[in-house]
Amino acid sequence: MKKMVVRRVGSLGTDSLRLEESPVPSPGPGEVLVRVEACGVCRTDLHVVEGELPESVPGIVPGHEVVGRVEVAGPGVSGLFPGQRVGVAWLYRSCGQCRYCRKGAENLCVSPRFTGYHQPGGYAEALVADADFVYPLPEGIPAERLAPLLCAGIIGYRAFSRLNLPDGAHLGLYGFGASAHLVLQMARDRQMRVSVGSRGERHQAFAKTMGADWVGGPVDTPEEPLDGAILFAPAGPLVLPILRSLDRGGRLLIAGIHLSDIPSMVYEDFLFYEKSLGSVTANTREDGRKLLKWASEGAIVPRTTVYRLEEALQALVDLKEDRIEGAAVLMVGG
Repeated sequence: MKKMVVRRVGSLGTDSLRLEESPVPSPGPGEVLVRVEACGVCRTDLHVVEGELPESVPGIVPGHEVVGRVEVAGPGVSGLFPGQRVGVAWLYRSCGQCRYCRKGAENLCVSPRFTGYHQPGGYAEALVADADFVYPLPEGIPAERLAPLLCAGIIGYRAFSRLNLPDGAHLGLYGFGASAHLVLQMARDRQMRVSVGSRGERHQAFAKTMGADWVGGPVDTPEEPLDGAILFAPAGPLVLPILRSLDRGGRLLIAGIHLSDIPSMVYEDFLFYEKSLGSVTANTREDGRKLLKWASEGAIVPRTTVYRLEEALQALVDLKEDRIEGAAVLMVGG
């Protein structure tokens, strides 16, 4: 089978990925072999390739927004069958035994495994997945529309739901990429006002076409205070101006897996009046199920740019240089 592997960990360059051929892997107990239709290209993939995550190593196959079909079910697998359409997401497996897993917070597991980081991912014609962590997917929806839901959608949903804003609230989104354009649709489905702060005229124009009520630069102040905000861009210096834009009692959540340093702050200027700052870590399977159900109702539709598997490096370059509106997707098979 064909696969794209990380050849060199470091700043993105022409030698970052390499196309290889290898035997199709075999699923072990509790696993399934998935033949890949499509795989979304996530900013976390860029962090893996560029070594911004601590366990990044050469040789890994990136990709964790996978749409495909079960080809082989390993020993002990029940409830999945060959030909079934499934999704494979970032959380490959949690331990199921630690204090977090036991209380239903598997996204905080002390020894998780992640797809495209610890385990070979979806920049390939096939991959092995833990059967307990795949998502049944509907037929009749193009694979390129499903793929971004499996990370950009799920992590966006987790951040959006953790804010717990009422219908009609004022939400701020910072960094308008794959996740933010999906969260904007979630917010509009809940009759919320949405303000978007993003660099670059292309992304600002895109936010307007998606229905944002106010659009400005990442450090501009929205016309009215924000009830809550989500930061998707990996830019720590943005934390302070966003906190300043929050209303009293407002909350800012950071939804990226990597963030540059946050500058020091004066407490009275940025966090007083019961403002709060938090983070979002991975996701639970319940997050994924709820997001996919919501999307099946038609209110959340990804905007995508399609690439071939062999163009994975170009997709990452375009992502890094902010040339993609919505989400990038590799079409692999199907």
